[in-house]
Amino acid sequence: MKTSLVAIAASLALLPTHVAAQDSLPADTPIADDAAPPLQTRFDAAALDIGSAPLNGARLGSGTLRRRALSSSDTAAILASLPGVAANGGGGFSSMPALRGLTEQRIRITLDGIPVDIACPNDMNTPLSYTDPQTVGSIAVVPGVSPVSMGGDNIAGIIAVESAMPRFAVDGGTLVTGEASSFYRSNGDAFGGGVTLTVAGKRISATYSGSYTQSDNYDGGGNRGVVRSTEYAKTDHQLALAAQTRLGLFELKGGYHFSPYEGFPNQYMDMTSNKSWFLNGRYRGTFAWGDVDASVGYRDTAHRMDFLADKQPGSMPMNTQIHSFTSAVKLSLPVGPHDTLRVGGDYQHQGMDDWWPPVAGSMMMGPNPYININNGRRDRLGLFGEWESHWTDRLSTSIGARFDRVRMNTGDVQPYGTGMMNMADAMAAEAFNARSHRRTDNNWSATALASWQASDLLAFEIGYAHKSRAPNLYERYAWGRGAMASQMIGWYGDGNGYVGNLDLKSEQADTVSAALRLTAKGGATLKISPYYTRVNDYIDAVHLQDLTDMMGMPSGFAQLQFANQDAEFYGVDVSASVPLQRSAHVETSFTASASYVHGQNLSDGGPLYRQMPLDLKMGLAHRIDALELGADVEFVADKNRVDVTRNEPRTRGYALVDLRAGYTLPLWAKGLKLTVEAKNLFDAGYDLPLGGMSLGDYGATGTLRPVPGMGRSINLGLSTRF
Repeated sequence: MKTSLVAIAASLALLPTHVAAQDSLPADTPIADDAAPPLQTRFDAAALDIGSAPLNGARLGSGTLRRRALSSSDTAAILASLPGVAANGGGGFSSMPALRGLTEQRIRITLDGIPVDIACPNDMNTPLSYTDPQTVGSIAVVPGVSPVSMGGDNIAGIIAVESAMPRFAVDGGTLVTGEASSFYRSNGDAFGGGVTLTVAGKRISATYSGSYTQSDNYDGGGNRGVVRSTEYAKTDHQLALAAQTRLGLFELKGGYHFSPYEGFPNQYMDMTSNKSWFLNGRYRGTFAWGDVDASVGYRDTAHRMDFLADKQPGSMPMNTQIHSFTSAVKLSLPVGPHDTLRVGGDYQHQGMDDWWPPVAGSMMMGPNPYININNGRRDRLGLFGEWESHWTDRLSTSIGARFDRVRMNTGDVQPYGTGMMNMADAMAAEAFNARSHRRTDNNWSATALASWQASDLLAFEIGYAHKSRAPNLYERYAWGRGAMASQMIGWYGDGNGYVGNLDLKSEQADTVSAALRLTAKGGATLKISPYYTRVNDYIDAVHLQDLTDMMGMPSGFAQLQFANQDAEFYGVDVSASVPLQRSAHVETSFTASASYVHGQNLSDGGPLYRQMPLDLKMGLAHRIDALELGADVEFVADKNRVDVTRNEPRTRGYALVDLRAGYTLPLWAKGLKLTVEAKNLFDAGYDLPLGGMSLGDYGATGTLRPVPGMGRSINLGLSTRF
């Protein structure tokens, strides 16, 4: 702990201007008087409206993200504070988000408008793992009925992560502004920090963002003890250049991500290196005839897996290399005073190689490399059209359609060897290589949304969407039939083995959702959002065989194969906020939310995997000038509806209590904020309902249990702005 405390102090010394947005700031802080906002197109305005105003969407601004970064470096876990959003357990900064029961692979996740492809057979480097809540500008979440202009090849909805818009100086001067923060968490001895610095003139702007975070294994609540394979470390850097001209706004962004290690408690493997760099360009222009939004992006990722020391001895290296290229053009065309036509297209290329080097001296893992994906390709071309109409000041509609063609292919594969220990994989490779691997999916999507502001007190929204998603490379091309090879595939954290399926069809989902918002004159709000989704050809898994250990004894795990089935999801999200006191010096507010989802496999009649039980959250916040206090309580019900095909464990309900306090010292213009927080104040012991099986503990101790939740942690934070 002393080492970490010294490290956090050193990080502040090295970053004297390091800052995090103050909790008292609104989610979207207005630009300071000495900064000029950049050009904003109709697409920007639409995205902001979708993320913050319409009833079907939600938005986390920089203030909320900075406050919650004190307790977690996992962006997906922070998003789980929103109704309808859950986090499926993974690594310390790599949880996988789920929207209304539908998992990450079914969500379109973009970073500054650019999608990030899966680059690991266990989905360890999730798109949100390349973000840090210490430096993100905002995150918009649109579940279910999302506009077709926001992207295709998804059935669950949209998560759009955005950096802060570029800022420019006024009156010919030079603008220097930024923020910095640093934190320490007692559970896991975690520490880190982040900094954002902008230097800008009237037409040119440059912004650097960087962060670092590190943690040891955390301790579970109660008597759960240490949870192995939960350590991690990572750093992120980004440089953004922007030029504001008479033709519009030009942006160029480049960045580098490096994680030397990240333990995964619910996987057999750990991440031992993940290096990724990207370069994105974007142009936005607004003209009398309409707006243009064009972007292009490239990302290169080198991913490595093996065993960390605390999981088990030995070695089994697994490597993945992926190259991604994306481009998009959107036009927004006013059609009369009340209508807007949006048209556009996008292209996304994914190239992947996934191979497992041989292990010297191993009869099973050698003498050849295991070729899992050989020059895999997934190319998607999409076109869309969308019409938005404002019939009156209170009634608006939006309808749209899009077409996505996904073409996939891969080369021949090979097992480690052809001996008796590799016979199942050798036969599977021969069968796989004998078939054509080329596949094409032609998918149509459509959405229709109507919004009615009946009065200042009542708003209503109803929508319908038909959406499609083509399989990913692993769902279609993972081929190994040996127990060990198949157990290396899958992002479910259940310990089972997964086999791909060349005959998979695209998922087809139909969603109906509604939302009702009531607003009292005093500012209190209540929002109720029911929904129903029916998915044809839902990609689930069917049982192939029970797996045994090296001695031929039952292991408790199974080998499964991806297969098309039918499924349905229904539920309701509820949120409320009540301002109890508001003045220039004092503010008090109460918030609450609840989420219920029911996921059912209609083909086998059983519950679907990783469906969050009833979740209720309540919070109380109080501010007196520079002093801020807060308390949060979360209640989670028993999880008794489990997927028996995957041997999903049941978990008991639990309640968690968090307390926090912050004070801003007026040391300079924006002050220095000190924050202390107690997470899981009473050190409650519980198991994560969506955490999967604790395979890290199983490999080290032979004891199999669900992944325990984190115990009590005392967190300290320092932040400032300038």
